Amino acid sequence: MLNLKTSAVALTLAIASIGAFAQAAVEPVTPRADQRESKQQARIAQGAASGQLNAKETNRLEKQQGAVNKAEDKAKADGTVTAQERKRVHRMQEKTSKNIRQQKHDAQVAPKP
Repeated sequence: MLNLKTSAVALTLAIASIGAFAQAAVEPVTPRADQRESKQQARIAQGAASGQLNAKETNRLEKQQGAVNKAEDKAKADGTVTAQERKRVHRMQEKTSKNIRQQKHDAQVAPKP
């Protein structure tokens, strides 16, 4: 009887731990958004380094990129990124990309040290 109880407890623990591992492994991913995010960060950094972006423009673009990151994290929070959430993040990234291009190619430049 003791052997049966031990086996039942061991089986229950094994099933519970498998569920925990499976849940941890299924984190939502957004590879396109992540790749685009890193490219946009690089564009902002390159613009600041080359002088195409002044400090105010750089801060504004960084803040906008942070809002996109926050929206992406919020979309991932419930464990599933729906088509509507992907669309929203994509639109935000489009807007940020246009702003980066516009700010890099306007007449304002960073002052030379």
